[in-house]
Amino acid sequence: MTLTEFKATLSAPAPPPGSSAVLTALWHDARGGWDAAHGVAQDIDGPDGAWIHAYLHRKEGDEANAGYWYRRAGKPVASGSLEAEWDAIATTLLAQTD
Repeated sequence: MTLTEFKATLSAPAPPPGSSAVLTALWHDARGGWDAAHGVAQDIDGPDGAWIHAYLHRKEGDEANAGYWYRRAGKPVASGSLEAEWDAIATTLLAQTD
C-alpha cells in the first residue's frame, strides 16, 4: 500500500483490514484520535512503536517525554512539521509491509 492509498482509508470507519498495530496507531492519530493512537502505541514493543510514541508525545507538546521515546526509537528528535513526520513514519512503515 502506498502513502496515498493509506491516506485514502482515513475516511473509512475502521483501519484497513490486516493493518499492523503501528499503522493502526497512525490511522487513529490522523483521524483525530490521539487517545486511541496512544493506546495502541503503548502496546507496541520495539523501535517502530517507540517512534510513533515519540511523535504522539511531540504532538501533545510533551517534549521531554517525546525525547525519551525518540532515544528509544534510535531517531533524532524531529523538528519539522508534525504532518511531515507523520508522512515519514507512515512511508517507512508501509515500505516494511511490502
